[in-house]
Amino acid sequence: MSAVTFFTNPTEPRDLPGRVHLTMPAEIDFCNAAELLPLVLSAAGARGDRLEVLVLDLTTTSFMDSQGIRLINDVRHRLRPGTRVRLVARPEGITSRVLELTGLRRDVPVYDNLAEALAS
Repeated sequence: MSAVTFFTNPTEPRDLPGRVHLTMPAEIDFCNAAELLPLVLSAAGARGDRLEVLVLDLTTTSFMDSQGIRLINDVRHRLRPGTRVRLVARPEGITSRVLELTGLRRDVPVYDNLAEALAS
């Protein structure tokens, strides 16, 4: 018998003017990254031309590997031109460390708290 772990999907987007906020699951890796991409793009696409900022909240994400980085990059490149991506991650967390090590932090602003990310 093998154990199967099901990962949660991003939460429903919050209704914010020009912004979509999605809380990402506890783990982002090869098991769920491919499934997350259409969910994130669908939430962003629902705003159409009105979307200015997509905030991916990684504060509850305790594990993320290279597939999480790939997911964020895929989202960035598939959004409507001019749409900005902002990330929220705990500074002491694994996710923040992965963003730093991969260099993604240079390309996508990472905030310590949600309020700052939403205000950007």
